[in-house]
Amino acid sequence: MRSKWASGITPRGFIWVFRDRLAVSERPGGSTAQHRKVRRDEELLWLKNQGFNRIISILPPFGNLDVSRELGLTTVHYPLRGEPQRPTLVACYEDLDLSAHSGLVTLLHGDEVSDRLLGVVAGYLVWGERADAPRAIAMVERLARRSLGPHAREVVSIVTEGP
Repeated sequence: MRSKWASGITPRGFIWVFRDRLAVSERPGGSTAQHRKVRRDEELLWLKNQGFNRIISILPPFGNLDVSRELGLTTVHYPLRGEPQRPTLVACYEDLDLSAHSGLVTLLHGDEVSDRLLGVVAGYLVWGERADAPRAIAMVERLARRSLGPHAREVVSIVTEGP
């Protein structure tokens, strides 16, 4: 008999942006202050079992990438420290776009499902010309079931400013 955890556990804050293509969640294993190795392993297992093949992080690289690699999950980092930088955002958006066009199922994560992470999602919608800024913000607010604050709007404004 297999335990109910045999297929892993859903990462906290998991939200589909584009079903079966792009989702967001907090960092597998939990935020930095509450990170747990066992939980990380279970969440990575769940991601693999759900068909995910790529993880894109807005956090700096961490030393524990071996488990992801063992499960066949490619992990890349576009760290957004301090004020988000347009070149980092554009590189992240290009990677998200290439992943989507390649048929990869991608998880985008931050330390938690923060305004900054949701701002990256809204900015991606604007950057990819899927929506203008007000509509992208409204769409992400509906997905997240909460209002986006100034950090999210700052990320979107960086995208709309142009090069």
